[in-house]
Amino acid sequence: MNLPNILTVGRILMTPFFIIFLFYDHPYAKTWALCIFVIAMLTDIYDGYYARKHNLVTDYGRFLDPLADKVMILSALISFAVMNVIPFWMVAIIIFRDVFVTGLRTVMSSKNMVMITSKIAKRKTLTQVLIIIFILLNLGSVSLPISWIGDFLQFSRQYQLIYYLTLSVTIFTLFTGFAYLYTNRAVIRQFIS
Repeated sequence: MNLPNILTVGRILMTPFFIIFLFYDHPYAKTWALCIFVIAMLTDIYDGYYARKHNLVTDYGRFLDPLADKVMILSALISFAVMNVIPFWMVAIIIFRDVFVTGLRTVMSSKNMVMITSKIAKRKTLTQVLIIIFILLNLGSVSLPISWIGDFLQFSRQYQLIYYLTLSVTIFTLFTGFAYLYTNRAVIRQFIS
């Protein structure tokens, strides 16, 4: 276990605390959930950078790092659906895409076939992280003593920003799934035949 892998495991261990604070009935609980989520995502950036800089990239880390991201991100999205903040069908599409692509990648790697992960997949993760932060800001901003927060919340609710931004992220996530299949079509054909 090197430092990047310890940070990755730490990110997975932060997820239950994130969920607890998300559902905890306290004025600052959502703000604490936001802080945990942001710290987790910062460790994700740092552990990748540190692993590459110090040549500590391992097969274990390559497997665990995206898994840790999915655990935290999907936990947040499922929690928002349970809280009726976003619709379940959007979360279901995002989960299906991630499980399908991860399953396909796992099956292919078991046959020693490498699938290319495009830059668009990293943008997909970034958009999901940003929508989660946006939703957490909406949920937790009630407890922040800042005057313009009320105007922001009213504007956000009036124009259903959470719904439409999450819809955009859902469509983009689905698009990245098709893009992934298209980019790797030759390897997939080789696997099928």
